Amino acid sequence: MLLLDTHAFIWICEGDVRRVGPRARGLVRKAAARDALRVSAVSLFEVVALHVAGRLRLNHPVEGWLDEALSVAGIRTTEVAREIAVDAGFIAREALADPVDRIVAATARHLDATLLTADEAVLVYARSTRGVRVQDLRR
Repeated sequence: MLLLDTHAFIWICEGDVRRVGPRARGLVRKAAARDALRVSAVSLFEVVALHVAGRLRLNHPVEGWLDEALSVAGIRTTEVAREIAVDAGFIAREALADPVDRIVAATARHLDATLLTADEAVLVYARSTRGVRVQDLRR
């Protein structure tokens, strides 16, 4: 299973091949073919919040963009279950300052998924703890 970090979800759905490396594109294709491509519900929150704050420009209303992105790319949403929320709460703020990053990392661990991200803090956390499998989105 492949879990997309929020920016990975956006860049892949927007077709931004400049930011998504060839290995990552191959992993996405394979995961989509196996119905094993996921995004956390908290990432949907983050997309909407970024859009509302003016930090993310989309070519049409955010609700329609989300519907289209999920259906066209064959990405399924993963809910934030109790176990994920508790696990995320135990991740030290010093390790991952962003609460959304903690939830996404805990989701990958809970699903036993590889997390596709370009976020250096998440990559460093995953490598240092070895508790989360990651793949650098840029590669």
